[in-house]
Order: sequence, then C-alpha cells, then structure tokens
Amino acid sequence: MPKVARRLLIAAVVAVTAALAVAGVVSASTTVNLRASKTKIAFNHRTLTAKKGKVTLVMANPSGLPHAIAVKGHGLNSKGKTVNKGGTSRVTVTLKKGTYTFYCPVDGHAAAGMKGKLIVS
Repeated sequence: MPKVARRLLIAAVVAVTAALAVAGVVSASTTVNLRASKTKIAFNHRTLTAKKGKVTLVMANPSGLPHAIAVKGHGLNSKGKTVNKGGTSRVTVTLKKGTYTFYCPVDGHAAAGMKGKLIVS
C-alpha cells in the first residue's frame, strides 16, 4: 500500500474511533491502581471508582504473602493471577454502571477483610 493511502486509512480510522467515542459507542478504558498492605491482609483502598466500560484493576504486592486481584458482581467473577512479593496482579473486565466487589481470591483473604467496593458510573 502506498504511503499516502496508508496515511489516509490511518486518519480515517482515528476519525471514526473519535466520533464513536464522542457518541458514547466506544468508551475509553480505565485503569485503577491499588496495592496490598505490606503488613496486613488488606488493600490500601476500601472503595474504588471507575467509568463504565473496560476497566483494569492493577494490584502491586509488597507483602510476603501471595495475593491477587479479582472483581465480582452482576453475574461477573473475574480473577487476576496470584503473585508473590514484588509481583503485580491485573484483571480487566467490561463493566456496566453499578456496584461491584473487588477482592483477593486467595483462600481466606476476602473473609479476613481483603475486599472493597468498586463503584462504576
């Protein structure tokens, strides 16, 4: 494909994507960062917020215990991989407006309080 045609195609794709985003058909993704406590079975936040659409929760683990990040609610239950000290767990989901629960899916951690509320608007 000639350079000029390629540039026109790229410009057209960018323009259509921007128009769809303005119309609300395509939504931008949201990344929410949090971390596990270094000394407790807990996250550094109890409540998180995000816009509807594609949401990625990213959890750093400075703890000596293994942890992961997961989100559930409205028929959804998605989990990131369990990571050890220094690792990062991620989970990406597409969410509608509403309230969800984010939690650590490692056995017993959510029951010990390693969970919170994710409010999607």
